[in-house]
Amino acid sequence: MTIGIAASGPNAGLAIYKSLQAAERVGTGSIGGFATFAAITRDGKLVRHATQRGGTGTLFLDGEMTGTLPPPEVATAPMAVVISSGPERPELEKLVSADAVAGLVTGHRMPITVGAAGIPVNDDTLKRMAEGASAKEAIDAVIGGNPEVDVGLIAIDRTGQVYGRNTARVLRRPDLAEARAQRDGASVIVFYNAIRPYTVLANLVTAIALDTMLGLPRPDGHIQVNAGIPVKGGTETAIHVDANDVATHVTTNEHFRLTGPQICTGIYLDSPIYRDGKLIGNTMLETLMRFDDGKLAAMSGQTTVSFGYRSA
Repeated sequence: MTIGIAASGPNAGLAIYKSLQAAERVGTGSIGGFATFAAITRDGKLVRHATQRGGTGTLFLDGEMTGTLPPPEVATAPMAVVISSGPERPELEKLVSADAVAGLVTGHRMPITVGAAGIPVNDDTLKRMAEGASAKEAIDAVIGGNPEVDVGLIAIDRTGQVYGRNTARVLRRPDLAEARAQRDGASVIVFYNAIRPYTVLANLVTAIALDTMLGLPRPDGHIQVNAGIPVKGGTETAIHVDANDVATHVTTNEHFRLTGPQICTGIYLDSPIYRDGKLIGNTMLETLMRFDDGKLAAMSGQTTVSFGYRSA
């Protein structure tokens, strides 16, 4: 009936938007209707956006235009959360509890259910965080005290810690899915139910959020490989370069590739690169190659290719 996503890290606002958008494009069921979004910007301001229909397609507006990316202050926010499902929900803004200092609380199922403390469980969580509890401490206390409330909560505290937990009642559901990921200072948690495909979609959502926050791996350097250089037999597939990082030859451990025309992946992803016999790194690219009688003839139809590499 809902999906909740929380992200902490560089460009967390954009990460939330892109990961929810991916869930809408791939998933079916309770998705693509309402969305309630909140973020704490880099200058410490709380911003909110909400829509009753259309999900990410109507969440952010640019004049009369829908389907736009979040504005820069939202996209670059280091903490952001969203809850989304089918269309038309009462008390839309209350589904996310937020404070610029204490942090953000989202979740799935029914976060506005009144719990044992006499207030909605999401507000109870935020209140505890405002009083100094971490996201984990606050959620564990609230979920522990309300095991049969129909809710899963995810929170980000003032330190950027992301934590989530479902009640015992929600854990009994047959359609429950969740994923958690943390890498290089970025964290994301997603909970959902009533959205297919179960389980696998959660991993897609978290991967997109992490990639958005951290970006694709950048090469430490580049080498140039030109057609016409020799292909030699060796004990491994590798590229050998000169002092100017221009390839002098490549080696292959598939010696049958040295005669006649050959179409192959002559350089693999993560192949070693040697400069004057010393390992300098491993390739971050592979191309389809054509060998002709011991010479490199072409690389994916090109005669010159720049190979990025990560340092050894």
